[in-house]
Amino acid sequence: MSIESAADLAGMQRVGRVVALTIREMRAAACIGMTTAELDAVAGSAFKRHGARSAPQLTYGFPGVTCISVNDEIVHGIPGPRRLRPSDVLKIDVTAELGGYIADAATTILIPPIAPVPMRLKQTAVSALSSALAVARSGERVSVIGRAVEAETRRSGFAVVRELCGHGVGRKIHEPPQVPNHENTFNRDLLTDGLVIAVEPMLTAVQSNAVEDADGWTIRTQNGCVAVHEEHTIVITRGIPMVVTAA
Repeated sequence: MSIESAADLAGMQRVGRVVALTIREMRAAACIGMTTAELDAVAGSAFKRHGARSAPQLTYGFPGVTCISVNDEIVHGIPGPRRLRPSDVLKIDVTAELGGYIADAATTILIPPIAPVPMRLKQTAVSALSSALAVARSGERVSVIGRAVEAETRRSGFAVVRELCGHGVGRKIHEPPQVPNHENTFNRDLLTDGLVIAVEPMLTAVQSNAVEDADGWTIRTQNGCVAVHEEHTIVITRGIPMVVTAA
């Protein structure tokens, strides 16, 4: 979607704040011994307090409030009985609906003790997201985002997940345009003023294909290497984009 009115902007800001607050609560709660289902319940409680709903549940019938992925799982992990263990690389992906608007954000939480490679990988994902936001301007091609993400990732010796990408968001979870984490020189799509998109670097320690589990949801690295995920929902402007899911 694109922001076409003050009501649109206020709606996106409200749902974005719910997503940010939910991530904050989940990050504070995550600890060794907690199950991913218990962590998901933290999100469910936050959504209920704010009158929000899980967009993946509404749209796709996802069997959880949020997507929670661990270690080699990249995205779309199903919350369940798995207990968090020392040095786990935990990804939480929170997508909320409130008042007809949808916002989407994700972050990687490193469970202590933290190993050096996951630490550098997470730092790279954060830097890659910042680099992408620095070039995401009205009038630029969508492909500048992927160029920035991949350049930052390669500088650190890591790899982007090429099969998965960011996307438009706002009225639905997944809307045009696709926002890859690598440059597609054939993509002529332009970033336009007011366009709402989710930018989400998904990186792996080494190059790997992404494969879907038998559960039909979880996507993990084919070679078992660790993955990280950082994401924000932004509104494109002529200058610095507005990050509606910033805390």
